[in-house]
Amino acid sequence: MSAGSLPTGQVHPRSLALLAREGISTDGYFSKSWDNLPLTPDVVVTVCASAAGETCPAYLGPMVRTHWGVEDPAHATGTDEEINAAFDTAYRILRTRIEAFLALPLTDLKKDPARLKSELDRAGKLLP
Repeated sequence: MSAGSLPTGQVHPRSLALLAREGISTDGYFSKSWDNLPLTPDVVVTVCASAAGETCPAYLGPMVRTHWGVEDPAHATGTDEEINAAFDTAYRILRTRIEAFLALPLTDLKKDPARLKSELDRAGKLLP
């Protein structure tokens, strides 16, 4: 699941175009608040970039939390090529980190939240 603390109400058109170029279906994607998630997550990954002056939200509850700061490409400026490059960079960083997350032995780590957090923190430092 993906959601934000301050959703804009729409998925950025450049995000949709990038995902389409990557062969990822975007059917049913929409901008949503974490207040409207159908389930309480076991893991919360924040991606706000403090360097960009964004405030990272405090998601309360008994889940494992980690932070994978990534610059928000929606704030990129410059030529079309530069803006597209910002979206591509954010995508590549997140894809690398998500793939590392999905490769973890989650069944085992679920029994050891401290180790799970450590592994998630490590994944959050990976770059493509």
